Amino acid sequence: MKVLIVSDTHKAHNGLKEAIKREAPLDMLIHLGDGEGYEDEIKEMANCPVHIIGGNNDFFCDLAREEEFFICGVHVFITHGHAYFVSLDEERLLAEGRGRGADIIMYGHTHKPSVHEEGATTILNPGSISYPRQEGRKPSYIVMNADLEEKPKFDIKYL
Repeated sequence: MKVLIVSDTHKAHNGLKEAIKREAPLDMLIHLGDGEGYEDEIKEMANCPVHIIGGNNDFFCDLAREEEFFICGVHVFITHGHAYFVSLDEERLLAEGRGRGADIIMYGHTHKPSVHEEGATTILNPGSISYPRQEGRKPSYIVMNADLEEKPKFDIKYL
């Protein structure tokens, strides 16, 4: 299963369109918030099942703030991250994800890409595909490849 993971598009979709084009075909798209009212357009662009949550800039929307689901038997917890103060550190987010029994925790908000292991838990942030903040400021996203036989693999990619 090939999953495109993005966050923080903030109404600017050229990078998302490019990532979808580069990575097609996709089995799933996960958007970790701050689409700013464009969730219908994002779902239409994806042409696959989409999980999208609300972020701190998603005003007046009906999006859930958090979601849990399984991908190839792996328990995934997604949130934008601002409610867990991820700009300071990941401690609260990690505690919440572990408390829920998540194998993978995905969040956005910081606009800085990362993938790392904390014990048996993988924590990842795709950065921002529209407004990156990491050194070099390249738009980023993550591709997850998963199947029932092996542990999921994650690749941070840049536009």
